[in-house]
Amino acid sequence: MIKTYLHKMKTKQKRPPAKPISKILWSAVGSFLGIYLIAVFSKLFSTDFVFLLGSFGASAVLVYGAPEAPFSQPRNLIGGHILSAFCGVICVKIFGFLPFEILCALSVALSVFVMHFTVTMHPPGGATALIYVMGSDLYTIGWLYPIAPIGVGAFLMLIVALLVNNLSSNEKRHYPVYWI
Repeated sequence: MIKTYLHKMKTKQKRPPAKPISKILWSAVGSFLGIYLIAVFSKLFSTDFVFLLGSFGASAVLVYGAPEAPFSQPRNLIGGHILSAFCGVICVKIFGFLPFEILCALSVALSVFVMHFTVTMHPPGGATALIYVMGSDLYTIGWLYPIAPIGVGAFLMLIVALLVNNLSSNEKRHYPVYWI
């Protein structure tokens, strides 16, 4: 039984080859511009860079580094972040009496459930929910957290993704693959 279980961890194929330098450069340019735009927006509208959250860094990797992936599509980017943000707020507002460790785990589990259920899976969404639960400074934002900073930040990333991912002359690099 243990041998069968451990056999599942044996490699099944070789890693994919490195991407061409042009794809790497477009990914880096998109990542830079997306995060830069959020940072500038955050500086203009808040004194504590509240719009600049770690989960957006992870979104940049997906949306600019793998624009063809299902997790990177607009529905997933926007829906995954916003729904997960609501999950984080719900956990604090409704289940705030639970121990911190349980709230953290519940926020991520609930966001995974909701993203699966709504077909909006975006892995950084789990971080979006967790960031709210962990960040007591964010508690003052409350129910607005899914709109600003999360919805606004995700929308800014989408705008940059539409602009940058479609600038390449490579026919295979276009964004989005689908909207809904």
